[in-house]
Amino acid sequence: MTQASSVPPLDLLLERSSTGDLVAPAPQGDVLVRILSAGLRAPDHGHLCPWRYVVIAGDARPAFAEHVVAAMGRQEPDAPEKKREKRRRRFSETPMIIALGMHLRPEHKVPVMEQEMAVAAGAMNVLNALHMEGFGGVWVSGGFCEDRALLSQLGLDAPHRLAGFLLVGTAEKPERARERPETGDYMAFWTGSEPVTFRADERQR
Repeated sequence: MTQASSVPPLDLLLERSSTGDLVAPAPQGDVLVRILSAGLRAPDHGHLCPWRYVVIAGDARPAFAEHVVAAMGRQEPDAPEKKREKRRRRFSETPMIIALGMHLRPEHKVPVMEQEMAVAAGAMNVLNALHMEGFGGVWVSGGFCEDRALLSQLGLDAPHRLAGFLLVGTAEKPERARERPETGDYMAFWTGSEPVTFRADERQR
């Protein structure tokens, strides 16, 4: 499943894009372990290891989907039935779901925000590793991710939280090259004299 080794690593990285159109297979066995190991290589101030990955696959998916829909009912009671059914279908039918748990230590000198950023950096590493191994994925979240009953199912009792879910599988269609923002709009060089400005900010004024 690994992407062609002849492609330079940076070019491969620049080709990555999120996709929710996923079919089997999803990574299994040692390949899945290696992909999640990439998440554990993210920056981690204080060596707190805040990552907690919960894999939901196979026959567990429909049952977990019902927990997600129930959480939506509690957190988003006005959500239309169409939205609930869409979420039920996605969590039931996507080949694999990976919950992004955040094992937080509010009492630690490392700020909680930095602990959360370590989890986010790990999630991005996992998405990149999925792509490099020939799989696809998309990161989803929502108000239901704050539901304490759902978090308890994932071993995330307070103060621990959830950064969302990675929906994982194989891209149903070849990934299309998506237009990305112009890099020059989002970078600047500080020269030591004046505060920097960004073209992207100027366009929004």
